Amino acid sequence: MKNFVYDLMGKDLITTQEWSVEEIKIALNLAKEFKWIHHYYGVEGLPKLLDRKTFFMLFFAGSTRTRAAFEAAMTYLGGHAQYISSQETRIGEGEAVKDVVAMYDRYGHGLGIRILDKAIDYKHGVGNQLIREAAKHVKIPVINMADDQFHPTQALADYMTFEELFPNPRGKKYVIMWAYSPVVRGPCSINEDLLLFTRLGVDVTVVHPPGYDLYPDIVEWAKENARSSGATLEFSNDYREALRGAHAVFPRNWASKTLQELGYSKYGAEELKNYEKFKDWRVTKDLMDLMDKSGVLMHVMPVFRNAEADDEVVDSPRSVLYEQAENGLWTKMAVLALVMAGLK
Repeated sequence: MKNFVYDLMGKDLITTQEWSVEEIKIALNLAKEFKWIHHYYGVEGLPKLLDRKTFFMLFFAGSTRTRAAFEAAMTYLGGHAQYISSQETRIGEGEAVKDVVAMYDRYGHGLGIRILDKAIDYKHGVGNQLIREAAKHVKIPVINMADDQFHPTQALADYMTFEELFPNPRGKKYVIMWAYSPVVRGPCSINEDLLLFTRLGVDVTVVHPPGYDLYPDIVEWAKENARSSGATLEFSNDYREALRGAHAVFPRNWASKTLQELGYSKYGAEELKNYEKFKDWRVTKDLMDLMDKSGVLMHVMPVFRNAEADDEVVDSPRSVLYEQAENGLWTKMAVLALVMAGLK
């Protein structure tokens, strides 16, 4: 376990932007080590760093991969992950968040919270605010399992996958592409990938139709990241040009700022109507052919097939979606071990 340290014990992870580059690299290296150990020696080779420790997972929004990966990670490390639906708490009946999380602080060793999209009417800042409010009232580490703005463990998995494919990622081109979807989606993974990839020196292009600009504070953060790391950051409304020579494309829908400000209940129908203008914003084989010959399709999943990307592309050898999903297990495991091991 050469990549394990106690320096991050007790530290919250609400966005990767709030961890140093050195701390991020420690987490990535530990994730790679866990993956290597498991693939060569199986689960018995993994150290029980979280023996008898409990990670409470408070879900306001559903999950396919995030819940499963966190639960498996805790099991592999000898601990226990307890799933709690927000509907099973008294938060919706008027109990203060402070009072709820205070008990988790006394019962366990870590707290994960997932709150986004329908759970908050897609409104910008609401989920992130709740997570930060919870973190103020507990001593145990708080991990953001996805809110309306950030999804840190997902971005770590995405970058880990990219670096596996391109061991020298500096100068490689990562395209974040708005894509058509039959449903509205929040921008948490978009924002987090933009921040992490620019921070670690990858050239990033964000391409979207008019009206789907990202929030200015996220963009300014990313610009500063790129300046510090020496990466390039570009924004475009031309997806064909953006994809030329790209090494990876991440096609995903994200809600307009208008919807995030007004909420889905007020603007959802208008938003979906507007999406119909951009049905050609999806990754096809022809678009993949514009990319670097080693270029791949990446996606955090769920991917909307034949909307965000064609079946032909999703099921092709150039798709690494399942590899990303697997790496989500290892990055979550690394974060859990780093922030919870050593806690009494």
